[in-house]
Amino acid sequence: MALNYIWIGFFLTAFIIGLVRLIFFGDYDIFPQLMQASFDNAKAGFDISLGLTGALTLWLGIMRIGEKGGMIRLLSKAIGPFFSRLFPELPKDHPAFGSMIMNIAANMLGLDNAATPMGLKAMEQLQESNPKKDTASNAQIMFLVLNTSGLTIIPISIMVIRAQQGAANPSDIFLPILLATFFSTVVGIISVAVVQKIKLWDKVILAYLGGFTFLIGGFIYWLNTLPREKLNVISMVTANLILFSIIILFILMAMRKKVNVYDAFIEGAKEGFTIAVKIIPFLVAILVAIGVFRASGGMNFLVDGARSFFEYLGVDTNFVDALPTALMKPLSGSGARGMMIDAMNTFGVDSFVGRTASTLQGATDTTFYILAVYFGSVGIKKTRHAVTCGLIADFAGIVAAIALSYLFFG
Repeated sequence: MALNYIWIGFFLTAFIIGLVRLIFFGDYDIFPQLMQASFDNAKAGFDISLGLTGALTLWLGIMRIGEKGGMIRLLSKAIGPFFSRLFPELPKDHPAFGSMIMNIAANMLGLDNAATPMGLKAMEQLQESNPKKDTASNAQIMFLVLNTSGLTIIPISIMVIRAQQGAANPSDIFLPILLATFFSTVVGIISVAVVQKIKLWDKVILAYLGGFTFLIGGFIYWLNTLPREKLNVISMVTANLILFSIIILFILMAMRKKVNVYDAFIEGAKEGFTIAVKIIPFLVAILVAIGVFRASGGMNFLVDGARSFFEYLGVDTNFVDALPTALMKPLSGSGARGMMIDAMNTFGVDSFVGRTASTLQGATDTTFYILAVYFGSVGIKKTRHAVTCGLIADFAGIVAAIALSYLFFG
């Protein structure tokens, strides 16, 4: 629903701005420019969708190997003890634990097709233990915020789009996104824990949160001490080494379970081709709307306003042109994707703005969409503190993404 209003708003705003420029400023070229932007962006959306086919096919094939090799179950075991402390109101043998852990593990691997059904199943199981059926329970809110924080190990779709757009090193955003989603998730957990009075000083919670925060903080501190040239090299080598190691790990795990690795890859690869074709109308729709909005001057008006605000605060404004991606992300994943691609096309895929927009795209998830789907599936109308905590996590992810973009690319 949010995307519907946003899409209509882009067109109506562009039309109104066009009329103002025509009537009051005599700009006779404005409506030809709007129509040309429509045609150009429709073609761009089609070309990008088809261009995604190869890389998307590759990565979904690799992900299917990992799924059949037991990677999701391995992650589930790793985060199981932590989960049992985050949901103190649930008995330890509650069936929702399995579904929730599998959902989060699938999300971490970028397996949206596997994550959503398990997430809906978990929400249904949590609803069975919910005494107030129209009001979100504490457990349901914690689970939803964990989803909206967008913790991701492998940002497949963003790397695929960067590759299709001709990035010199499509995986250079891997580490910044990984770190940004970590901060978003930690802040989301803490915000919910404070409201729900969950004991954050529990030794298991402290071990998980404290341990990972210490490692991440130490890693960022070390990176900050490196010269810019060395940082770029280490980032590139580390990101690609980790990614290729994950591919090898998936293959070895699948071989250990006697999975036909080649057949598993083909099974996932077929799905990648189907997805690439299916997204054509969605990508064309959002890119055309953004294109006419930018051609009308509306985008420049918003960005210039934000730039003036941050200049007044004395803040560096190089990141401002990437902000539309961050502002759109809580509302719509496809809308934010369109903003990211628009930033790449306008400023360059390997520009600071292009890379920052990519990092912002991967830093959080679509809070309002997830809330509507997950709570709507079980009839919850009173969301309590779910939206507030979800947006706090989003804000933390956005701030972290911008800061990390300066560290890695600035």
